[in-house]
Amino acid sequence: MTLRVRDSCLCLHAQRAARAVARRFDDALRPVGLRSGQFSILISLNRPEPPKVGSVADLLAMDRTTLTANLKPLERRGLLTVTPDAKDRRARRLTLTKDGLSLLEEAIPIWIATHEEIEHRLNGDVDVLRDELNSLTAVSGVDSESRS
Repeated sequence: MTLRVRDSCLCLHAQRAARAVARRFDDALRPVGLRSGQFSILISLNRPEPPKVGSVADLLAMDRTTLTANLKPLERRGLLTVTPDAKDRRARRLTLTKDGLSLLEEAIPIWIATHEEIEHRLNGDVDVLRDELNSLTAVSGVDSESRS
């Protein structure tokens, strides 16, 4: 059974691939002082209107508690602000600061180059792979509208 799981478990292979991809992005983004997860959070805030914590958590397929814990170091660095929503004081809105936007502008070319390297190494149609991965996220309860 151990060999069967090792050789065929989709969860195991997805986790291994996710960790390998994250490590590659972590290494690439290190010169600008970001990890891959931090980049994902910051880029998810780059919207015309500051998103609510819940919508960012949905987009990143994270629970709110985990997202909140990951926001704190970015907020301490002055890269984002967390403010109460004007219409619902219980909800919180996340806004990139000027420093956060500047850091993203530095990080995006690194992300592009790293992303292109990874896509180049993959065999097959990367768009099909992306669609299949997105279909798995939809099955796990992440709203497809929050990904757009």
